[in-house]
This record gives sequence, C-alpha cells and structure tokens, in this order.
Amino acid sequence: MKIERAVWFFVIAITAVRFTLLATTDLEFDEAHYWMWSQRLAPAYFSKGPGVAFAIRASTMLFGANEFGVRFFSPLLGAGTSLLLFYFARKLFGGPAACWTVIGLNATPIFNLGTFLMTIDPLSVFFWVAAMFSFWRVVEVSPRFSWHWLLTGTLIGLGFLCKYTNALELVSLITVLALNPKLRPEFRRPGFYLMLAVFIGFCVPPFRWNAQHAWITLAHLKARGAIEQAFAIHPGELLAFLGQHFLAYSPLIFLGIAWAVIASWKRSRQQPRRLFLMWFGLPVFIFYTLLSINKAAAPNWDALAFPSFGLLAIAFWHERLETNRAWRLAAACALAIGLLMSLPTLDSDILRTFGVDISRRDPADRMRGWKSATTALEKLRNDLEARNKEQLFLIADERDRASEISFYLREKRVEGPGHPPCYLVESQDMANQFSFWPRYDEFVERPVGTPSPNQQTYTEESGVNLFTGRSALYVQDAGRKMVPHNIRAAFTSADRAAQIEVRRFGKIIRTWDVYLCRNYRTLPL
Repeated sequence: MKIERAVWFFVIAITAVRFTLLATTDLEFDEAHYWMWSQRLAPAYFSKGPGVAFAIRASTMLFGANEFGVRFFSPLLGAGTSLLLFYFARKLFGGPAACWTVIGLNATPIFNLGTFLMTIDPLSVFFWVAAMFSFWRVVEVSPRFSWHWLLTGTLIGLGFLCKYTNALELVSLITVLALNPKLRPEFRRPGFYLMLAVFIGFCVPPFRWNAQHAWITLAHLKARGAIEQAFAIHPGELLAFLGQHFLAYSPLIFLGIAWAVIASWKRSRQQPRRLFLMWFGLPVFIFYTLLSINKAAAPNWDALAFPSFGLLAIAFWHERLETNRAWRLAAACALAIGLLMSLPTLDSDILRTFGVDISRRDPADRMRGWKSATTALEKLRNDLEARNKEQLFLIADERDRASEISFYLREKRVEGPGHPPCYLVESQDMANQFSFWPRYDEFVERPVGTPSPNQQTYTEESGVNLFTGRSALYVQDAGRKMVPHNIRAAFTSADRAAQIEVRRFGKIIRTWDVYLCRNYRTLPL
C-alpha cells in the first residue's frame, strides 16, 4: 500500500505541474487543426477518426477556446496511462517493478510531450494500454467467460476512432491466443466474437464517411507511408527511423528497452506473461519498421509498441538493478538524461534560466509566435478594411498556417455556416480537411430571380460564387519567392501589403508575407 500511495502522490503531483504549463505556449499547428475539427464535428476526417475532435470539443466547452481548454485532457490522459501501467505491472511483476514503470514512463521525452500537446497520440496510447490490461483480465480467467471481452472490444474501438493504428491491437490479441496452447480454445468460444462485433460497431462511422468521400483516408495513409511509390530498400531511411527513437525516448532508455526486448525473445515462448507483452509490441513495431525500409516513419507512429516493450524492459532490468550497483547508476543516468531531454521540447526557456544558449533552431519555437503574428495580421486587416471600405476574407498557403490563424483570430469572422475563418488557396487536389469544408471557390445554388454576375465561369447552370468581385488578404511564409499561380490568376492584382515578423530573444522565429488581392473571379476548370 505504501508503494501505491507513493505512486498516486507522484502522478497527482506531476499532473498538477503539467496543468500549470498548458497555457505557457501557443498551440502547435496540429492542435490548432484538431481544434478546427472540433468546431465541425463529423464521423471521420481526412486523415483521422473523430476521437480527438470530440475530446477537444468537450474540453473547450468547459474551459473555452484557449490553450488550456484545448490541452486539458492531455495531462489527465498521461495520468490515466501511468496508473493503468502501474496496476498492470503490479499484477504481472509486483509493486516495486510497477513503481519503476511509472517513473521510467514519466522520464521519457516523447511521453512528456504527449502529456502537454493535445494530439491523437495521448488518446491512442491510453486506449491501447486500457485494452491491453482488459484483455489480460480475460486471459487470467480463461476458460471461463469474462465480460472484459466486451470492454476490450470497446476500448480497441475507441482507440481506433482516435488513431487507426489501434486496430493492430487485434493482431496482437489474436497472436497471443494463437501462440498460447491454453488460450487457443478461446477461438471456439463466444467472447472473442462478441469482442469483434463490438469493435466492428465502432468502425461503421469512419467507414461510412470514407465511402462517401472517395476513401480519402486510405489514399492519404498510402501516400503518408510512401506505399504508392515503388518499394525499394533504403538503409539510410531505416537508420533514420531507428535513430529518431534515441531522441524521442532518450538514448539510454531506448537502448535499455531494445536490449531487454531482444534478450527476452527466446524466453517469451515459455513464459506467458512475456509472450503477452512481446506480441502487444511487435506487430506495430514491425509494421513501421518495414515501412521505414522504404521511407522513414516518425518516431511517434509506433508509440503503441512501447508500453508493452517498456514493461518487458522493467521485468528484465529490475532484478539486475537490485543486485548490481553499476546497473543502478546507469538507470539513474538514463532517467536523468530523459528528464533533461524533455525540458527543451516543452519549454526551452527553462534552459535559458540556467544560462544555456540556444543558438540553433529551438524545437519549442513551433509552439511560439503564432498568436503574435495573427494579432498583427488582424490589425492589418482592420486597417485595410477601414481604409478601403470593404470586407476582406483571409487565405493562407498551408494547412498549418490557416489553422493557427483561425484559432488566434480574436474576431473569427466566417462567411457562412461551416466556413473556416481562414481559407487555403483553391485547388482541385484533396490535400487535407480544408478540401471538405466550404471554400471561397465553390459554387452555391443561385436564388431564384437573382441575375447572373458578369464574367463568371459556372460549374453548373444554376451555380453562383458568392466571393466574386471581393478582395482578400493572402498570407504565406516569407521563404516562398512566388505567389501561387491560383492566386495570381484568380485576382486582378496581388500586391504585397506587409511583412509580419515575430522575434524572440533577438532571433526571428516567424516571418509572413501578406498580399492584398483584389477583385476575385472564379477560375475555369
């Protein structure tokens, strides 16, 4: 009980600290984009399921559309994941090992980042761990029926709605049943099929949405994983994928996990607990390793493999740490390095307070400067509107910039139901979720009796574009030398109105070029 109380105290304390950090930076661009999803709830989206959108919608309803509101669930999910792993590890290996599991998890840079940013990953990992624990309860009582079968299907389904990779948990589950002779009879019992039926129920909304939208998510995932390209072996890509893990998990922690997994491989066939953990990590890791032979995956893509790999590592190293002082020193160094590497990813100003000069690109800058730049853009828009006596709409060059602008605009002016506050440059390509929201280049049905505007090209006889003749502000990164063709062709003029520059500690962290584009006209198809 002392260990349990200590773990609860540790988790509550570190969660409280994380809550104090939530509003210290601007939103990262994925967070801003997911916030836009939350304002337009749907059964699925261009690249993901609806889980993150519903979570952000719930938290912003409670705390408002601000950084704290968007990120509210991240520390809670981190706390939940920590406690689930504690109780699971305690059931498998005892209290002391479970305590070290929580400490090691919270010293890992990628986990600390996930307890700060509100993306799909904290949701995905939480539901993965919860489903893994629930399935272990099924294994414990087999061959008796357990209602945890239904809970397992529910948790895998909820994880799938957050990140489609969570479906690979079914592969892990089936492999564990198949490789353990005592569990194979479960394939002949109703529990397994009830679990599948529950999971399939969660698949219906995103599958139906994709069927209505040209299976765009499948096309996106194929492009993201470079599956569309001719497969080739690129050792450099694989090395880059593995090398990124040394940064994401910290060098010694990742090395310790890798060592433990490799060393546990032979014994896992004879030890059901290690077999269980091994196969709740391998399918995800193998899948992304194979993809990385062609093109390197990001280190967070296979994050679902590491809860079970981490438990394997705890089981492997715990006995050695108790009997060997050198290993204990190495473990202390691993935890310290992990914590130190976590600081600059969250708030590099902590390093500056200790006199550390960050002269190169600061990784935390991706969460800075958006609010200041958008405030300057909004002031420019207001000044131009007052001077020219016309209302301007906003266009940005990239999804990330359009999402951040949409979030940080104080006056989130929308042109109609479902319209974003800032559009992307018109294009026939379906490149992201903006392609499925109302656009400035689209045609709507012309009201009966409304005269046809002059010099307008129609996609259908009754269509009318409501933006014809209007002016806009187009925003792009200052690194771009040319204004896109679809801006130059659609407006009679596109003149640079201003350059917005955001500096921090004397260093430029964000520069935007803003163009005043006059008299929009639709482009012919």
